[in-house]
Amino acid sequence: MSTNPDLPDVVGRALATCLRHGFLESTTTETGRVLAALAATRTGTIAECGTGYGVGAAWLRSGAPAQTRVLTAERQPRLARAAAQTFAEDDIEVVAAGWDELACRAPFSLISVDAQTVRDLPRTELIELTEPGGMIVIDNFSPSAAWPPMGPRGSVDALRMEWLTDPRLVSADLMVTTDTSLVVAVRRPEAAGTH
Repeated sequence: MSTNPDLPDVVGRALATCLRHGFLESTTTETGRVLAALAATRTGTIAECGTGYGVGAAWLRSGAPAQTRVLTAERQPRLARAAAQTFAEDDIEVVAAGWDELACRAPFSLISVDAQTVRDLPRTELIELTEPGGMIVIDNFSPSAAWPPMGPRGSVDALRMEWLTDPRLVSADLMVTTDTSLVVAVRRPEAAGTH
C-alpha cells in the first residue's frame, strides 16, 4: 500500500502534540487518510469519540469540506485541553465529554471511534446518533481474512461481527495496513427509527 508522505499541517501539529506528551498510540497515517477521504464526502457535523491528542480529528478536518463542522469529544480534561490548544485556529471543536454527551449535537453525518472505545458504547444509541446515510468508522481492528472475522488471539471477533452483520447498516471491514483494519458502517435510510 502506498501513501503520500506529506501530511496536512493540522495533522502535523496534532502529531507534534502527541510527541510532546509522550503519546505514541495515535491514529496511523493510513487510517487517517481513509478518515480524510470519507470526511470529504460529508456535510453537516462529523464527530469523533475519544480525541486523545487530536490526530484523528485533525485527519477528519483535513478532508472535510470547509462548511462541515468537526466536533471531537474526550473524557479526560487534560487531553481535551491539549487538543483544544492545538486546534485553536483550526475550526475543530473539542469538548471535554463522553459520547453520551454528544447526543444533543446529533445527528452526525460521520462518527469516528476506535474499537476499544466502541466496546463500551451501546450500538443502537451510537447508530441513532447518525443521520440516515451517515457513517460510523471504527478503527484499530486486526485484519482477518476469514469469516467470521477473527481477533488477534484467534477467537471470533464478536464486536466486529455485530457491526458487520447489523441489518440497520451496510458495513465493510477494510484492511488499512498489514496489522490494522477498520469497519465502515453506513446507516441505511430505512433504518431510521427502527431497532
